[in-house]
Amino acid sequence: MNFHQYPHTHVSEVTIKVENLQRSLDFYQEVIGFKVMEQSQNKVQLTADGQTPLLTIVQPENVIPKQPRTTGLYHFAILLPERADLGRILHHFAQLNIPLGSSDHLVSEALYLNDPDGNGIEIYWDKPHSTWTWKGGQVEMAVDPIDARAILAEGEGEQWTGLPSKTVMGHLHMHAADLNETADFYTKGLGFEVVSALGNQALFLSTGHYHHHIGLNTWNGTGAPKPAENSVGLQSFNVHFPSQDERDAAASRLKTLGYQVETGQDGTISTEDPSGNKMYLTI
Repeated sequence: MNFHQYPHTHVSEVTIKVENLQRSLDFYQEVIGFKVMEQSQNKVQLTADGQTPLLTIVQPENVIPKQPRTTGLYHFAILLPERADLGRILHHFAQLNIPLGSSDHLVSEALYLNDPDGNGIEIYWDKPHSTWTWKGGQVEMAVDPIDARAILAEGEGEQWTGLPSKTVMGHLHMHAADLNETADFYTKGLGFEVVSALGNQALFLSTGHYHHHIGLNTWNGTGAPKPAENSVGLQSFNVHFPSQDERDAAASRLKTLGYQVETGQDGTISTEDPSGNKMYLTI
């Protein structure tokens, strides 16, 4: 099943702020495997297929390093099509001696790393949806060790050549100031459902019974402040709706709930969740 296209509302693109654009561009091309789609003096739009933007990196004026114990980016997650793709990029990372974390989440197998500025990245593949376990509307997930040898074996016989063309933005995991208030924004406003919880510290939300399109946690502290505008981290992300009617209905619900929704002269619709994470509502 494809949970990142019609009719599913999902995170389609993420924009992050970095300290040194060229350093970050080198990393995202040579280490992660993105291609450049558009480039200007202080911004680069990156793609896997040459047509669909997935990640934009921006160097703000007077940029400052990532601020600890704030809301914003925990990690963005790049979803690969096949387990063999994960094996090839794991081998590539090993050749470059990239420090990695890893987990078998039952629904997926994932690698974790940071970019040169400390922005968190997950790279994963999804196990078949038919193997996921659901109980009472909640999906079973775990943090188990991966079988690295088996994953590497899947990727043997073909060289790593960058991100596969069918790579998508799989999900976005953010630090929240108030877990329940922020979750209400995504459920009552945008139409996501809570499909997993880690105690009272983290929630995972999705549409269409995906394991999660949005993750929220309070690991930087309940009441964590929003980071400075010019700090490294999350600038914004796109929530992609299947139709204009559904997008407009979500914007209307947010306004009814008391959230500020702005419509630009070019028709773009933007808002912020209660933790100060900015997003664009797109179709």
